[in-house]
Amino acid sequence: MVELAPRATAISHVRDLAYKKVAWRIMPLIMLCYIANYIDRTNVGIAQIHMRTDLDFSDEVYGIGVGLFFVGFILFEVPSNLLLARIGARRTLLRIMVGWGLMTSLTMFVRTPYEFYGARILLGMAEAGFFPGVLLYLTYWFPSTRRTKITALFFLGLPISGIVGSPLSGWIMRTFDDALGFQSWQWLFLLEGIPAVLLGFAAFFWLQDRLADAAWLTKEERAIIEADLADERRQKQQGEREHASGLRKALSDPRVYILGLIGCGTYTLANAVSFWSPLLINASGVKEVLDIGLLAGLPPIVGIVVMILVGIHSDKTLERRWHAAVCELIGAGALVALSFSIGQPVLTMVFIAVMTAAHYSGLTVFWSIPSVYLSDEAKASGIAISTAMGSVAAAATPMMLGYIRSATGSLSLGLQISAAIIAIASLILLIGIPASALRERHR
Repeated sequence: MVELAPRATAISHVRDLAYKKVAWRIMPLIMLCYIANYIDRTNVGIAQIHMRTDLDFSDEVYGIGVGLFFVGFILFEVPSNLLLARIGARRTLLRIMVGWGLMTSLTMFVRTPYEFYGARILLGMAEAGFFPGVLLYLTYWFPSTRRTKITALFFLGLPISGIVGSPLSGWIMRTFDDALGFQSWQWLFLLEGIPAVLLGFAAFFWLQDRLADAAWLTKEERAIIEADLADERRQKQQGEREHASGLRKALSDPRVYILGLIGCGTYTLANAVSFWSPLLINASGVKEVLDIGLLAGLPPIVGIVVMILVGIHSDKTLERRWHAAVCELIGAGALVALSFSIGQPVLTMVFIAVMTAAHYSGLTVFWSIPSVYLSDEAKASGIAISTAMGSVAAAATPMMLGYIRSATGSLSLGLQISAAIIAIASLILLIGIPASALRERHR
């Protein structure tokens, strides 16, 4: 009995070391992939400042183009995640990243609204499955109680993409404008599509699909991680029948649709941060594209700090619902405040910073919920279905905002409607997911 405590301490030390090794092995590359992913998805927010003038695109055309990205995204989200579960993360990431990198670069050749719409749909098709695929991939390596911190680390790629991407985009557009006969926004799409292709090949050669393939872990480390993951699977399987297939199980599980409705709010807030912040900064009186890029890179710095603090506190308390819901409600409040401060640069930047920090923090905690809330059978399909449902709102709200701005000359009403969608989704989170359904314990 005396030796049990030292033995338990030794196992705990090996466990911590094993998870650190896993994190250092896979997370830096995955974060780089997410940074490239989000830059390529959202660089149209900076590009449109010159693109609309050069191609005579209205705000409505821009809004439709932003929204149509999610059409291809929705159609291919679930099949991509199911394919990852079948063929592994390496081949899936190679396919996704090479496809979206090439599509980003080819966007430089669009000339008409319909060509722009087609390019955005194809970009969504190429990218579909990256986000839920990574979330699923992390469940192969980390139990739920360690996954929120790891998910927060993954989501660091989101604010970093804003910190790096917006100034980089502004610099490219100012530096390369009219070089070799190409416009500023054409150079933006060309140059920012290349890193995704290179990272796709890096992921293929560096990552492993399964824990059993991780030769860089010792046998003891692999055994401890596998035991933790098996223990988590046993807890979730208690009282559940396992006869249904994964997709059928997910489609018949009301929890998936609750998560999807909540996702509508998180995606609406994400769009406001990613696609409309540059336009709001521009509308506040900032005209130089490099200045817009530099200013758009400041709110994500605040977002990183707040996101880490919220993620740590959520992990420490093992509380997810209120952490996510309160952040989303704060984001909704910032959108309402922005609707009344258009044209005032200082207030605009303050409220964008609040909105951005709320978005990053709420998103990080919320996406740690599905892997705990859903059964193992429904997990792969369920995460993809709920993401696809959220993408419906992501497709609709930019179109709505673009139409409203074209019709009224202002974003105010659109921002207020977006805030209402986010607030409703936050209430669904608190009412639709009982605290008893998210039982976790520290490991």
